[in-house]
Amino acid sequence: MMAISRKLARESAVYYRPAINSLYSTSDQYYGAYDRRYASTLATKGVGHLVRKGTGGRSSVSGIVAAVFGSTGFLGRYLVQELAKMGTQVLVPFRGSEDSPRHLKLMGDLGQIVPMKYNPRDENSIKAVMAKANVVINLIGREYGTRNYSLEEVNHNMAAQLAKISKEHGGIMRFIQLSCLGASQSSPSKMRQAKAAAEESILSELPEATILRPAVMVGTEDRILNPWAHFAKKYNFLPLIGDGSTKIQPVYVADVASAVVAALKDDGSSMGKLYELGGPDVYTMRQLAELMYEVIREWPHYVNVPFPIAKAISSPREIFLNKVPFPLPTPSIFNLDVINALSSDTVVSENALTFNDLGIVPHKVKGYPIEFLIQYRKGGPNYGSTVSERVTPEPYPSNR
Repeated sequence: MMAISRKLARESAVYYRPAINSLYSTSDQYYGAYDRRYASTLATKGVGHLVRKGTGGRSSVSGIVAAVFGSTGFLGRYLVQELAKMGTQVLVPFRGSEDSPRHLKLMGDLGQIVPMKYNPRDENSIKAVMAKANVVINLIGREYGTRNYSLEEVNHNMAAQLAKISKEHGGIMRFIQLSCLGASQSSPSKMRQAKAAAEESILSELPEATILRPAVMVGTEDRILNPWAHFAKKYNFLPLIGDGSTKIQPVYVADVASAVVAALKDDGSSMGKLYELGGPDVYTMRQLAELMYEVIREWPHYVNVPFPIAKAISSPREIFLNKVPFPLPTPSIFNLDVINALSSDTVVSENALTFNDLGIVPHKVKGYPIEFLIQYRKGGPNYGSTVSERVTPEPYPSNR
């Protein structure tokens, strides 16, 4: 009896060893790139409905196997949730710790959210992630460079590599690239230059790719209102770059996720097209800051920082980024590339394809999309006076 038990234990250990190793190694040996069982059997398709008919919902099977690169970021969690709700199997490539994609696993049915460790600089590990995919969505992007990854590499080179591998794959039906509003080779922002170069590289490889250019996104984990509110709460004032007159068109992050899904669910009419996704309202930076102050119930206090001074404050990080033997702090308000981008307005072009062409009505920023700012009220959610209560009290009558 003991001999049989030992034999079963050895067989069980041999059976499970590859699965355990695959969690930690990015080599093809463990990801199955050389195993014919894991090779893609999808036929090349041009246009047509991707979503299969069925019961619909979380426990259905949509027929989409989507590799969502950059899914552990801000937009990623909203997009993975939208995809999982319609029965999509989502492949979640990640390069950090095993906890990076943990919050995404609960968004889909059992086995539908598949974390896969990969190395963005290893072409074979990217191929292994795409092996069973029929849709590739690229959300990778960053507004600042680091010692390990430059703005050009993150925003351009990685996107170009994904497009090249998707073309070689032969079974990728749809490729969707998340760019940014204002992407242009003539932009003073390096990130926007890189995004524009990425669009050109992708379309040269995959002319049928869909390009989405979202404006500044707001939401619970955003990178504009959160830093503002934190700074205002801590220092009791908010620095405005320039005089706060630059116009932007912020968009709710969940609407951008819905736009991606809408592009997937159409009949192929969005293939090869570029969409500019902005919210229904245009704000100046000062107006958006006033909206933030209104929600956190604080009296606005601004300090106008002229562009030359703002650039001088943010330049040392860029100068010493690759010259010191340790990582530098992540920039928030004083980010040189963002300051350069603020030198011109960023709004949706007049004749551009927008949310309306995807059948989506975007949310107004004022209201639910920024209710998360309530957490920054100093005395709790009921602290402070509302706008209707902020009236100048009448002076007391003088004694006669």
